[in-house]
Amino acid sequence: MPLLTQNKRIERVSSTAELFSKYPNLKESAKQFVSRSPEAVDTKQLLYVQQREFVATTPADNSVSVLGSDDATTCHLVVLRHTGSGATCLAHCDGSSTWTEVPLVVSAVTSRSNPAKEGRLELHLVGGFDDDRRTSHSLSLSILAAFQKQKEEIHLETCCITDMNDVIKDGIHRPVVYGIGVDVKTGDVFPASFTCRGPAEELRSARTFSGGQMVEVYDSSRELVKIGPCRWTPNNDMAFWLSQDDETILQFLSTSPYAEPPHFVRHIKSTIQFLLDHPTADGLFPGGQPHLYRRAEDGRWKRA
Repeated sequence: MPLLTQNKRIERVSSTAELFSKYPNLKESAKQFVSRSPEAVDTKQLLYVQQREFVATTPADNSVSVLGSDDATTCHLVVLRHTGSGATCLAHCDGSSTWTEVPLVVSAVTSRSNPAKEGRLELHLVGGFDDDRRTSHSLSLSILAAFQKQKEEIHLETCCITDMNDVIKDGIHRPVVYGIGVDVKTGDVFPASFTCRGPAEELRSARTFSGGQMVEVYDSSRELVKIGPCRWTPNNDMAFWLSQDDETILQFLSTSPYAEPPHFVRHIKSTIQFLLDHPTADGLFPGGQPHLYRRAEDGRWKRA
């Protein structure tokens, strides 16, 4: 089934510029989206989604009110929601395996929606910018093409990607919106900022940094964050990066060295240190059991 906007089929395009030229309503809604100031999200309501993770839940969830993710430069943040059931999924896609990731997102929402229930699937895409390597452009087109291949009819509501999410500051292209939240109860998608990226931020970052693929990190039926078990192999060569200056790390370990948020290098170094401290993940998962986290009364995620 097709990808639609204003109930019209979106044809395959060869560039994001062509997309916005053919469908000016998408351009207009993107302009409105980037004009909104980021909202600071209350940690007590939030479930944060890291790179190469996705989370899905429904309005019946008593532990999560907002799904959120940020630090997206060339990455794209994908929200799919069924308007009837309210089932909502947020994924942080980096282009590592778009064609296998998009079906996971669709399945996460449809499996939580009664097919007989009225409503439709609505898609929101935010991320990327006009980067020199055109990494964002490629990912934008791949994600659009992958959604066009799904059997479900999907309505593209927000498309704030690449050229429409670009601003030039001090002569350098950067994203306007780095992060978004989605209100699970209302479906509102908004620019957002976060002070907390847990639970288990370093462990989750280490999984991705060491090559882990897209994974679901929340069991909505039990309202538990579920991490792992993860696997990685020892790599002492990584210690090299801890002694390098910020510029070197940005040039070699980022897809967009001049557009990263200020904490990027600190985050990379803490992730590398975590991997050096835990050369394999085996000791972190006794008996091969995942780490489970439940929302505590004080609003924090605590080990279950």
